[in-house]
Amino acid sequence: MTIELYTWGTPNGKKVSIMLEEVGLDYNVHPINIGKDEQFDPAFLAISPNNKIPAIVDTDTGMSLMESGAILLYLAEKTGKLLPAPGEARWRVIEWLMWQMGGFGPMLGQTHHFHHFNKGKSDYGEERFLKETQRLYGVLDKQLGGQECVAGAYSVADCAIWPWAARFAWHGVDLNAFPNVRRWYLELADRPAVQRGYSVPTQQDIPLP
Repeated sequence: MTIELYTWGTPNGKKVSIMLEEVGLDYNVHPINIGKDEQFDPAFLAISPNNKIPAIVDTDTGMSLMESGAILLYLAEKTGKLLPAPGEARWRVIEWLMWQMGGFGPMLGQTHHFHHFNKGKSDYGEERFLKETQRLYGVLDKQLGGQECVAGAYSVADCAIWPWAARFAWHGVDLNAFPNVRRWYLELADRPAVQRGYSVPTQQDIPLP
């Protein structure tokens, strides 16, 4: 059984490669260079109709799946790892996974657009999204106070959130201002599976504060 992973070196792509490394599934990597518009290739669109990476094909079932959050849940259910049994603990993990999908990804992505790539073009855009980025880091810092990981034990929620935090420099964020996030970030950066998954599809060094 092998997972065919279609990905690129973005936080959303790294979520899934980190997850695959954590759960120990064999996988093949198919780089989709979004800088060259390869996400619009008809063969990729057949797998990911929304023309976004990542996407997977499970060769065991023939099933294809897009959307990083859905993929993480699928891999967790398939392997029985990084997602608690039904009950409150499971819902806490899903709650924070949805927090990432609805906020800590899209809002930080806008910070990338306005602050990192297009600095000086829109004062309003920069102010709005830098402010929201700081707020979201504050929410995460509070959540990580007094517990090891985002939803208690290490889970798919951490796999989803951590790659976005890895771009803290793009966000204009000093992790020293968020000590609980910094502690969690560095602990996860030491995990061998995180290190391997972070370098998919190309070798990259993990940014350190």
